[in-house]
Amino acid sequence: MFRRRFWLALALTVPTLVWGHMLPRALGYTPPAVPGANAIAPLFGTAVFLVGGFVFIRGALGELRARQPGMMTLVALAITVAFGFSVAVTLGFRGMPLWEELATLVTIMLLGHWIEMRSIARASGALNELAKLLPDVATRVAGDRLEEVPIAQLREGDLVLVRPGQAVPADGVVREGETSVNEAMVTGESNPVPKGPGARVIGGTVNGSGAVRVEVTGTGDRTALAGIARLVGQAQSSRSRAQALADRAAFGLTVVALAAGLVTLAAWIAIGDDIGYAVERLVAVLVIACPHALGLAIPLVVAISTSLGAASGLLVRDRRGLEEARRLQVVVFDKTGTLTRGEFGVVDVAAASGLDPREVLRLAAALEHDSEHPIARGIVRSAEEQGLAAVPPQAFEALPGKGASARVEGRTLFAGGPALLAHLGLAVEGSLLEAARRAQSGGRAAIYLAERSGVLGVLTVADVVRPESREAVDRLRSQGIEVVMLTGDQQAVAEAVASELGIRKVFAEVLPERKSQVIEELRGSGRRVAMVGDGVNDAPALVTADLGIAIGAGTDVAVEAGDVVLVRSDPRDVARIVALSRASYRKMVQNLWWAAGYNVVAIPLAAGVLAPWGIVLSPAVGAVLMSASTVIVAANAQLLRREPL
Repeated sequence: MFRRRFWLALALTVPTLVWGHMLPRALGYTPPAVPGANAIAPLFGTAVFLVGGFVFIRGALGELRARQPGMMTLVALAITVAFGFSVAVTLGFRGMPLWEELATLVTIMLLGHWIEMRSIARASGALNELAKLLPDVATRVAGDRLEEVPIAQLREGDLVLVRPGQAVPADGVVREGETSVNEAMVTGESNPVPKGPGARVIGGTVNGSGAVRVEVTGTGDRTALAGIARLVGQAQSSRSRAQALADRAAFGLTVVALAAGLVTLAAWIAIGDDIGYAVERLVAVLVIACPHALGLAIPLVVAISTSLGAASGLLVRDRRGLEEARRLQVVVFDKTGTLTRGEFGVVDVAAASGLDPREVLRLAAALEHDSEHPIARGIVRSAEEQGLAAVPPQAFEALPGKGASARVEGRTLFAGGPALLAHLGLAVEGSLLEAARRAQSGGRAAIYLAERSGVLGVLTVADVVRPESREAVDRLRSQGIEVVMLTGDQQAVAEAVASELGIRKVFAEVLPERKSQVIEELRGSGRRVAMVGDGVNDAPALVTADLGIAIGAGTDVAVEAGDVVLVRSDPRDVARIVALSRASYRKMVQNLWWAAGYNVVAIPLAAGVLAPWGIVLSPAVGAVLMSASTVIVAANAQLLRREPL
């Protein structure tokens, strides 16, 4: 809208300037002699007022209805006064008409609004880009045949074929095939994620080199992309304390501008100056004081910050959450599923004399290869992560209450806990006994690998700490934030994980209903507290905290309770939220100071305080300065994209 009106207003302004009085006098030329030349400036100036000024008048009426006069009110008042005075002079009233000033003012204001709308649209473009990620059609598997259907026709339970290089048409679960999927547009993670049977995939992500069949679990508004777009939209439309401050400042500036304008008008009339000059000073004051930049200072920063967050896997559900993050003093982490993976893994291996710990792990993984027990799967997964190839066993047998046995590479091996050793009549001594005691004292499981002739090694199995958790703790501490662990797990287990991560304060064996009480106690001293969690039992604590941060891979309840969602489930992103919040706040403060500060100098100049020395600001120059202030604010907000997170 502003773009079209700007170009039309510009085309109408040119003849207004050419056949007016201001430009010929300034450049020393005589306008071309054409029939009705004296009527060109009034006619074209009126056309500019009707074409471009209508936008501002309509906006002013909206502000007045909302009892929140601001930028539109000042602009509408300025151009209406200039138009009315120019009509009166044209009809015979004494003074100099302001047709050229009016046309130039409206045109420049339209240009400023066009620039503003482009900046906001570019900042909010993440929402549009998300919508473009989903393909238009999908290949649905119908028995023995394939059919191309619009994605709108997909239903939960449908089986779709996703070929190499294609976008996944909907959220789903891989049923056949193996591949890797690029999830960068959703999580911000650049490395492709391996996917096999049972793995979840997100609609809009890009399939790698393998063909897979995916069972649809979510379509339309129920997809992850739709949820992300919804959260980003909510964040950009919600109000923050900083925005409220900017609105109050804009309202105050409007009142000051009106008062200054009336005083200016009265003062110039009182000293006996030409009324046309007095009206010109009034218009200049109203224009220069327009809180245009103030209106842009906060929304643009918020739009950019939420879009940056969404592109990096940080979803802000409420702008107040992002604003609160900069003031955090304590971050409380849940343990299981947040600082740890929530799955078993081998954290230590002790081998009998003459054996390599890696060989012990390889043999144990081979024995447990066919087992579905969670600890067994953790042993196999740990071996795979270390690149140890486990040969499938022979004669696998589960030993209820004791463990399992199998033949591996011609050897009969056993794996299990203390009950297994008692069953085999074996004893543990020396370094293996010490390893078992260390595991048990830390609340971890000690799994023995043995033959009938003796124990080969001890594997310490525990909930695996995320490799990125230590870095997350270090980053937060470098930001001046205390890190606390809050868990329902055993004290020994919690302290072992806390010790590994360098966390000094631990609340363990805390029942779900008491987690919120712990958060209240931490807040009791006036400190700002964030809670990071993933489970249903974390939801009350997430709501109680000053800032609730939900792990994206967690439950829907936790995600809904959080103010911020970590799509990548990476605890390091908590520190990135703090960094983004602090950078956003700096930009807001800088913009507010500039937007309000330049008026301290500009309004007196517009009023004509320095007129005796030949320094005055015309309405057109005032419009340029006001628009330049808006451009500066917009450019400064864009610099947020370069801030390190």
